[in-house]
Amino acid sequence: MSNSTTVKPHFELAKRTPTWRVVRPDDPAPGTMRQSQFDSARDLINACGLTKSYRRHKTTVPVLKGVDFAAQRGKITAIIGQSGSGKSTLLHLLGTLDRPDSGEIHFESERVDTLSASKRDRFRNQQLGMIFQFYHLLPELSVFENVLAPAMIDKGVFAYWAHRRGIHANARKWIDLVGLSHRIHHRPCELSGGEMQRTAIARALINNPCLLLADEPTGNLDQETGASILQLLESLNRDHGMTIVMVTHDESVAMRCDHVVRLVNGKVEHLQSLSLGPGSASS
Repeated sequence: MSNSTTVKPHFELAKRTPTWRVVRPDDPAPGTMRQSQFDSARDLINACGLTKSYRRHKTTVPVLKGVDFAAQRGKITAIIGQSGSGKSTLLHLLGTLDRPDSGEIHFESERVDTLSASKRDRFRNQQLGMIFQFYHLLPELSVFENVLAPAMIDKGVFAYWAHRRGIHANARKWIDLVGLSHRIHHRPCELSGGEMQRTAIARALINNPCLLLADEPTGNLDQETGASILQLLESLNRDHGMTIVMVTHDESVAMRCDHVVRLVNGKVEHLQSLSLGPGSASS
């Protein structure tokens, strides 16, 4: 799976109208999938019939109840829903941070939910970039060192030192792209919330991933800073062909994405867009 070639999507961000899949009488029941439901040439990642429950004391709490999902290459897909609807759980399953109780997840047509722990770690490191609402930066490291961390893990000590000049140049490139060249040697405690999130984005991009998974990337920021982070993500999609799956509770953020998946009580609620306009389509 090569990251060397990206295709820039042919659309203007300001003209986007999200598409909502419409349920039809012949749609499969949750947990089943028609052979033609997902298009491996179009979809970078897809999932079928995902279920996930957690134990709370002696009670089993179901979170996902047969979720089908697909994210198209070069597009931004939003996952929306109320708190407790399963948004973050779905994103964590897509990112192989957890395993589903049942169902399948395919990336580039290859199943990834059944990978061994070591292969899952390598898959996440090389193919996925992940950003979170609360940044998860290492407090003792500088911006530069935080961004370098995934590359150091990927290469190992000897390969890292052998190729450190190129790796450092790549890290500086992404730090410059997110607008933090002037803060490169600062630690997280010296940064604003927006600067910490930009650091997390640069860190997520250091290994040139195919897919960026973002869990409430603007949720812990004020409105102005959140808007700047959203614009940065849009520019990554527009200028670098980055495929993005974003969890958000903000309907206005979702309306700026190409596709929207709404979760309600652990299931996908298929709706038609209420604002269909010229050039919009149902899928």
